[in-house]
Amino acid sequence: MANDTNIVVLVGRLTRESELRFTNSGTAIGRFSLAVNRMKRSGDQREEEVSFFDITVWGKQAEVLNPYLTKGRQVCVQGELRQSRWEQEGQSRSRIEVVANNIQLLGGSSGGNASGSTDYRGPQDQVNRNSGGFQQKGNGNMPSAPTGFPGPEQFDDDIPF
Repeated sequence: MANDTNIVVLVGRLTRESELRFTNSGTAIGRFSLAVNRMKRSGDQREEEVSFFDITVWGKQAEVLNPYLTKGRQVCVQGELRQSRWEQEGQSRSRIEVVANNIQLLGGSSGGNASGSTDYRGPQDQVNRNSGGFQQKGNGNMPSAPTGFPGPEQFDDDIPF
């Protein structure tokens, strides 16, 4: 059976302030919306197209980043897509959101009062939801290496080209 991959990386600006809530067990949940712009050609003209994404961040990272996730702030979000399905008034509904594993604050808010970029990854409390438990991933500076891939020492020295 093939391994499936679900990874998304988005760079955009927050369209609203982050909303911080807590589950009954006390786990923090942060939610915000991200606008991502792209230029597209329409004949001889270039037009800007905007896509909007709902982002959810869990745990300590949601608590720590919440004050910095302000409207207009540029961020880089790394995570995975999740689809929720339900029925409403007899019709099937679905919604796709990005569950963030890592958020980096970039530049400043839309007011432009910050220069340079801030690379804040927060505590790496990333959840391995498949195992039902919490696992520490990465070292806070670099993303963890994918598992299941051989290192360079496991390849033959005979290169066919």
